[in-house]
Amino acid sequence: MHVILADSNDLVRVGMRTILNAHGGFKIVGEAKDKAELLELVKNFGAAVVLIDYTSPGFEIDIIPKVISQNKQVKFLAITPEQSAQTLVDALRSGVTSYVKKDCDLAEIINAVEETGHGNKFFCGQILETIQRASIDVNDIDFDSFSCEPVILSERENEIIILIAEGMTNGQIAEQLFLSNHTINTHRKNIMSKLGVKNTAGIVMYAVKTNLVSPNKFLFAADNN
Repeated sequence: MHVILADSNDLVRVGMRTILNAHGGFKIVGEAKDKAELLELVKNFGAAVVLIDYTSPGFEIDIIPKVISQNKQVKFLAITPEQSAQTLVDALRSGVTSYVKKDCDLAEIINAVEETGHGNKFFCGQILETIQRASIDVNDIDFDSFSCEPVILSERENEIIILIAEGMTNGQIAEQLFLSNHTINTHRKNIMSKLGVKNTAGIVMYAVKTNLVSPNKFLFAADNN
């Protein structure tokens, strides 16, 4: 299995190279210290899996969709320090297939590389716990709808997201915005497609995480019930 290591830290790359070489079954075809080197490596050598810390200096999350647009066969395994739940979800939306933390057990990291290379998703327990603590269900994220394009929501769509998050029905939103129920329903479907969610809960979580609405509103509502 051909692997590329993408991390600006020399020590991290040496460690990952040593681990994978000792295990066998992997071939390190290149090591990238920044985005430019990663793009060049994928172009010249390709790889089944790229192990990347997109938080390290010289890298940004936008490198992932750029690489995928260049080579749709490559799979990304993110291996980073602890991140917020929303950062993790954003990484998945950008094209990351699997995700582990740098302090995971070596066996878990090896397993993640193998599963990712075989086209499967792999999340270490710590990553899943972080996402679940934020009330985000990985199963509600529609990975199949993801693309390499950034999520661009119109002003009208953001307006509708806020109203949905405030608990308004399609009919109530249509009445407030002087639009038809059909138009609101179309907007709702487009919003879910763009966000990669399958239900209203996913829209609400997006609204809270991006500060379109205040989470305090839901806390106060819960207290009053």
